[in-house]
Amino acid sequence: MQVKTWIGIIVCMVGLQIPTMAQYSQEVLEDKRYFVGSTFFLLGNFSQSNNPEFVQFNLGYRLSTKDVVSLELKTWKYAWSLGIPYGPLKEAPETEFPGYIREFGFALVYQRYWWKGLYTGIHVMNAWQSFVNTDGQTFDNGFQIFNTYRLGYHFSIWNNRFFIEPSIAITHRPFHTTMPEGFKVMDDPWSKFFYGEPGLHFGFNF
Repeated sequence: MQVKTWIGIIVCMVGLQIPTMAQYSQEVLEDKRYFVGSTFFLLGNFSQSNNPEFVQFNLGYRLSTKDVVSLELKTWKYAWSLGIPYGPLKEAPETEFPGYIREFGFALVYQRYWWKGLYTGIHVMNAWQSFVNTDGQTFDNGFQIFNTYRLGYHFSIWNNRFFIEPSIAITHRPFHTTMPEGFKVMDDPWSKFFYGEPGLHFGFNF
């Protein structure tokens, strides 16, 4: 079954359980300030092609009913420029890197709630890169800062014990070290911004 289909099923199943869309009250907050979580896009690891080997772990703290900070630890790999927009060139053979990039990093996250569960967030990720050729050999290293500017909605479920956060985002690469020539040639034509990246985080409050 396609990963997108699985995600749709999960959203529908969880949606049937949503009792409220409001922010956490101060009383609930005192009991559940911390959370751990990840993203449903881990399901992409079941893909038979272009498997991202993606891992993410989130640890967060609710400063107030409106302000949240968290730490994201993640690793993944990709074989196309992150700036290629949706369309036929997104994962086309002619835009593929001569190998892939493996990243390990962490992101510092701040979320601000504006109305009920509606929030904006900024994720600033420091990512260490390994450049791997088509023979599977790492031949160079790099570093980039990868920002995500997110608009989403927080749904609290099962007596505020769990939550999901569907969102839409703009990603931005404000800085990265010089890529190896074969990778640089494939990355340079594309924007450092990507518009419309979907998100679907989940977590457990405690």
